[in-house]
Amino acid sequence: MRLTFNMQFNQSLNGILNAQQRMSKAESQLSKQTRILSPADDPAGAAKVLSLDQNKAQIDQYQTNSILLKNNLGLQETVLTSMRTSYDRISTLAQATGNGTYTLEQRKAVAFELQNIQTELFDLMNTRSADGSYIFAGFQDKTPAYVRNPVTGEFEFKGDDGNRAMQISQSISLPGNDSGKAIFDSVFTRFSPQVTAAPANSTTTVSNQTAFDSFYLSNFDNLTPTNNQFSLQIDAASNYQILRNGNSLTPPVAGVYTPGQNIGFNGLAFQLDAATPVPTQVDFELPAPEQTNILNTLQRFIETLNDPNTLSDSLQSFILDTLEQTRVTANNVDSALANLGGRLNVVDSVFNTNADLLITNQSYKADISEVDLAAALTEIKRQEVALQAASQSFTKVNATTLFDYIR
Repeated sequence: MRLTFNMQFNQSLNGILNAQQRMSKAESQLSKQTRILSPADDPAGAAKVLSLDQNKAQIDQYQTNSILLKNNLGLQETVLTSMRTSYDRISTLAQATGNGTYTLEQRKAVAFELQNIQTELFDLMNTRSADGSYIFAGFQDKTPAYVRNPVTGEFEFKGDDGNRAMQISQSISLPGNDSGKAIFDSVFTRFSPQVTAAPANSTTTVSNQTAFDSFYLSNFDNLTPTNNQFSLQIDAASNYQILRNGNSLTPPVAGVYTPGQNIGFNGLAFQLDAATPVPTQVDFELPAPEQTNILNTLQRFIETLNDPNTLSDSLQSFILDTLEQTRVTANNVDSALANLGGRLNVVDSVFNTNADLLITNQSYKADISEVDLAAALTEIKRQEVALQAASQSFTKVNATTLFDYIR
């Protein structure tokens, strides 16, 4: 009898405990809004939820990277746009100084404004992001991109040509900065011929910069220096021809020289004094290309404008140098801005796509693990009833004595 009583007692107690456990689980599912409290509840579903959580964490990181990338590109876009306005002003001032009526004081006034523009450009080229990085210094972004050499006075690029890419999706990584070397420093100085021998009172000038640039780029020979040597030869009968390294060009460039008139050749204008006797010749060569930046070009132009001994021909040469350098640099900035615009469009598109993926991820996860509110409340009520029944049963069993069994 005692054994039977103990069995009934234990069964009643276990019924209460099981009912409490089931009710506690239902309440936990409701409070945590998930039906999978442990992997044992649904092994396959738990594995899928874990995978979805990992995917969400990765997409969240991509979204954070997208925001940082957009901020960096937006800052660079603002800086370059401001620079572009300065380049237009430089061109306007340079063209104005070509007016032969400008006095020294007027030239100095132009030089003063150009110096202020130069300072502004120098500051913009050393712009820093919110984290203190120099945006145009490449990988060397903890040091200024440009410094001024205290000995030579030249503005020198101290960064490198690297850029830091940021991952914004599983397969898309975009640069978050552009090196100043590519935009501001990898710019050729104005191409012009170097005259090595010529008769007195003769001039060789670039009359069409675009045409001469095309000729220069097509003909400069870095491997065979003698191929860069040209000459204009005029014989005793006033017939002229252009030679390269002593040989006629193919096809030949020849004609009849009329004293006092220019001889044109691929953007060059040869002007000889009408009294120059023939035969004669002008020797010139294509010098090796040089690269500089707009800061140094402006510095030389400013010094030229401030110099009271500057000759008209020298001033015109510096004006042309400044205009050409400004034009090329402005084109580089335009290209950089176009590239930035493309990257910003990609960032926006990918960001929106990732946002949609997060919504899909959350919906899929909800289908797998999210608890049904009505079902959870029903389950709690059912377990509550079961618990009450078990409790009542336990009370009756616990109140039973040996005399009840004797009866």
